[in-house]
Amino acid sequence: MMREQQIIQFSDVSFQYQNQEDATLHNINLSVHKGEKVFITGPSGSGKSTLGNIINGVIPEEFSGKLTGKITINGQSQNDLDLTDLSFIVGTVLQDPDSQFVGLTVAEDIAFALENDARPIDELHRKVAEWAQRLNLGPLLGKHPQDLSGGQKQRVSLTGVLIDNEPILLLDEPLANLDPAAGRDSMKLLNWLVAQQNLTVIIIDHRIEEVLQIPIDRMIVLAEGRVIADDTPDRILQQNLLLKNGLREPLYVTALKDSGIDVNQVTHLSDLTNLKLSQDDYHKLVTWVQQQKLPDKPVSLLPIISLKNMTFAYPKEAAIFKAFNLTINQGEMVALVGKNGTGKTTLVNLITGFLKPQSGDLFFGKENISHDSVKQRADRIGYVLQDPNQMISKTMIYDEVALGLQLRGINSETIKKRVFDTLKITGLYPYRNWPISALSFGQKKRVTIASVLVLQPEVLILDEPTAGQDLAHYSQMMTFLEELNHSQGTTVIMVTHDMNLMMAYANRTIVLDKGGVLADASPAKVLTDKDIIEKAHLAQLSLQVLAEKAQVSDPIEFAEKFISYERRQASGKSTVIL
Repeated sequence: MMREQQIIQFSDVSFQYQNQEDATLHNINLSVHKGEKVFITGPSGSGKSTLGNIINGVIPEEFSGKLTGKITINGQSQNDLDLTDLSFIVGTVLQDPDSQFVGLTVAEDIAFALENDARPIDELHRKVAEWAQRLNLGPLLGKHPQDLSGGQKQRVSLTGVLIDNEPILLLDEPLANLDPAAGRDSMKLLNWLVAQQNLTVIIIDHRIEEVLQIPIDRMIVLAEGRVIADDTPDRILQQNLLLKNGLREPLYVTALKDSGIDVNQVTHLSDLTNLKLSQDDYHKLVTWVQQQKLPDKPVSLLPIISLKNMTFAYPKEAAIFKAFNLTINQGEMVALVGKNGTGKTTLVNLITGFLKPQSGDLFFGKENISHDSVKQRADRIGYVLQDPNQMISKTMIYDEVALGLQLRGINSETIKKRVFDTLKITGLYPYRNWPISALSFGQKKRVTIASVLVLQPEVLILDEPTAGQDLAHYSQMMTFLEELNHSQGTTVIMVTHDMNLMMAYANRTIVLDKGGVLADASPAKVLTDKDIIEKAHLAQLSLQVLAEKAQVSDPIEFAEKFISYERRQASGKSTVIL
């Protein structure tokens, strides 16, 4: 693309939070040109969210610390712009949608920015209707934002920012809570906005494959507070930079490298649709697939969670579940999937006791626990919420993870050992004496996972476990969960939109749709059924698309073999790359 004037310029910028010994950002030099789509990525704790907070003015106005260097936004020095001034230049969509809502209804929240600008009422109604239609929010306009699913909340937040037409759009983890179809549509919308409105888009995320569904002009990779790469996606993917720094490159790129293909000779490497391979490359890929082994299949198991004839409806709304039946077996790794708003989180809340059904029973093994309290169920069923801020009640990390053991009367020495062991497993041990307020969203997520893992539940439910997690920490976590599953028979239920997670770790996929089970099968079977993919807003794996391009006879078998190969390669290491 033709380079226009710089709209953001960082010159030798460093930042150190107050009361922290080390700087979070070191000597950052970068520029963003008007009309660019720039993707900022990096492992958890690399400073990418801090960089975003400097761009939108939250730093230094809201978070105090030492900020040095020169920053220019839209032709003006940041020193001359306060937070209000910057809000008219940079529109921000946060990774935590709840912290962004101000209206009592979705319509009010979308209209808030226009109301703040004293726009005429007829313009408010027209623009709200227009943007609600674009993001498929029409049926939700009268609802309370807090009553929406995670993905719906994300779309409302995005709409509330887009409606005010700021020249720079900053998105912090925009795909974290969206189902694959909604995420793909959101990325396409961003691409359209850039073309139609000459909008400058900055995306901060670690979901590299998902972001690269649209053309990205530049990728900026951070590690330990420094820029380690600033180049086109193609040139960055040709290196092994991402994997070396705890990030997951697109799986099809890893597959090409594993099969011995020289990715430096592959055109459109970051664009799977237009990716071109030579005949020799196709032969290498097919030969490599034939040499790989399929993963072992799970054995039959005994029921541990059973829902019998369960009916549930929120007040004054139609029933989500009617005479619903479902059984989860002991020792399974289950992926619970489906489009946003289909009832996945509601189902989990019925299992954990946060919601009470109008009728039906819940069994744990052969025991009816329908009348057990949330606390009684928590002794057996651990639950990690999608939003970590809803779980945290202590100031310090150690205290938060130890709280559940303390409430159960465990002695202090045992508590200390179990907390330290869990903090090491979750990659939080170096921060054990930190305040939780100093952590990123992804780090807070790990704190909440640690606070549940330390209780050693028989069933562990995780709502969007990969949200906010970079590859290294996510892999370490999932490896640990697998070990729990294999050695202790811990049943793991993952509510997820991450198809790669589902394919890599689940041995069973339950697809919800319209209050019922649309499919209950292996991940491979689900992902080869085009009707299920469309109805449930799922997505084909990039590995399948690559296999189809190479005319591999069984694309899903190719994906299974690749995943099995990668995990065998990683055996004996502290992390795996899936």
